[in-house]
Amino acid sequence: MSATIKQPHQKELWGHPVGLYVLFFTEMWERFSYYGMRALLTLYLVEKTTADNPGLGWLSSESIMLYGWYTMLVYVMSIPGGMIADKILGQKKAVLYGALTLVAGHGILAFDEMWAFYTGLALIILGVGLLKPNISTMVGGLYKQGDIRRDKGFSIFYIGINLGSLLATFIVGYVGEKIGWHYGFGLAGIAMLLGLIVYLYGQKYLINVGNKPTLEDKKNDVSISKLLGDLMKSPVNLGIVLIIMAYAVYAGYTYEGVDSWGYTALYIFIAVVAGVMMMIYKNLENQISKDRYLVLLLSFLIVIVFWGAFEQAGGLMSIYTKTNTDRMLFGWEIPATWFQGLNAGFIIIFATLVAGYWAKRKLKGKEASSLFKMAVGTMIMGLGFVFMIFAAAEFNAEGSSGMQWLVLAYLFHTIGELCSSPVALSFITKLAPVKYASLMMGVYFAATGLGNKVAGVIGESASEFGEYAIFSGITIFTVIFGLLVILLLKPLKRLTHGAEDNERIINDDQTFEQEGYELGDKDIQN
Repeated sequence: MSATIKQPHQKELWGHPVGLYVLFFTEMWERFSYYGMRALLTLYLVEKTTADNPGLGWLSSESIMLYGWYTMLVYVMSIPGGMIADKILGQKKAVLYGALTLVAGHGILAFDEMWAFYTGLALIILGVGLLKPNISTMVGGLYKQGDIRRDKGFSIFYIGINLGSLLATFIVGYVGEKIGWHYGFGLAGIAMLLGLIVYLYGQKYLINVGNKPTLEDKKNDVSISKLLGDLMKSPVNLGIVLIIMAYAVYAGYTYEGVDSWGYTALYIFIAVVAGVMMMIYKNLENQISKDRYLVLLLSFLIVIVFWGAFEQAGGLMSIYTKTNTDRMLFGWEIPATWFQGLNAGFIIIFATLVAGYWAKRKLKGKEASSLFKMAVGTMIMGLGFVFMIFAAAEFNAEGSSGMQWLVLAYLFHTIGELCSSPVALSFITKLAPVKYASLMMGVYFAATGLGNKVAGVIGESASEFGEYAIFSGITIFTVIFGLLVILLLKPLKRLTHGAEDNERIINDDQTFEQEGYELGDKDIQN
């Protein structure tokens, strides 16, 4: 039986459902709007009010603080966004309402008023929370279980994400920096409107995916309220949660800062998530599932560490590029925002090369487990900050630093991302208990959000300790952390109970069995 199983009544283009390309361009324009906003945000906040293109004149620490909260909430909102889709709207309508909210948010940001600034940010957070987790789910829904085109479909979709990011940093970044910040914000909104038009036009190609949940779907879905109810009946676990919540309230009263109550809400959120995670562990039926679940939780810690360092790109590194870097090239000053586009450009160039390296390594029987890739990726990304150390040292000595350090830093960050980030999502699907798979994906996005907040906290401290110390600290910590994961690799792999042992490298001249299907050369080529 062929593994290429087509959904009924689906039109195809270049070997994939047409719906894939609808979602490709929808996500491309959504990422264009998001990364365009990301490129401008901190620079707009720190730009002096007396400049030719005036910003808000905030301190660097204040702008990075807001950046941390904003990027954290964007990802944390994926949890309620996914739940709303699963229980009420379905993914298709959730993406539609998310796109509409994003258009409104970016449109409001075009107005030069503080109420518009905060309202626009809030709407963007809500819009991304509805759209991002659900559009990815719809991509998977285009392919039936066992369809070998699924991975390639996601790879095509991933290209759309990075193409949108690359175009945004060049186009929105230039318009925002050189013409006007609010013109840049408005241009990001126009891009999202294009994505919405593509999505509406392509509805006829998405008939079979993302529909409203049926009564049977709701019946089989995991209830957060049930898990919380179980928590109330578990004295030990409930006690741990209450202790964390008590600390949250204490932090709100004693923490010195305008965002003290933001931290209170954050700690309460972490307490609730911790309680849910403990109840899931308690409810698992066998020791194999529990062992795998513990390794899964560790992978979330790796995700937080990785993004806590990587997301300096939109905060501390962005401001450093603007204020401390000599960006003159042949008499023309390169916009600071353009350097953020290096990440997306390097991804497009090196994605297949990095994937091919790991595939060949696995084919040779060498260590290529997901945890190993994530640890190596974290270290490579961390080593990218060595070049930022050189940049900071050069700035301290000469008053400016060369832009070659930024190029090399972004190169290492990208290679690290390609080793770690795509693997993390796949690893979750391998280890998560089937009953809680969707919830675990939401927790993954929350972990990514927490990593963004950690990045903001680290970036804020640069005003006190200096860039040289911060970049050095990130390098040392990420390398040591990655080495610790590698040292623990053998016992951790034992706890996965062979979750990755049955994977196979597929070549055009091989035959193999996967999920009950017998595949031959012709099937693989199709």
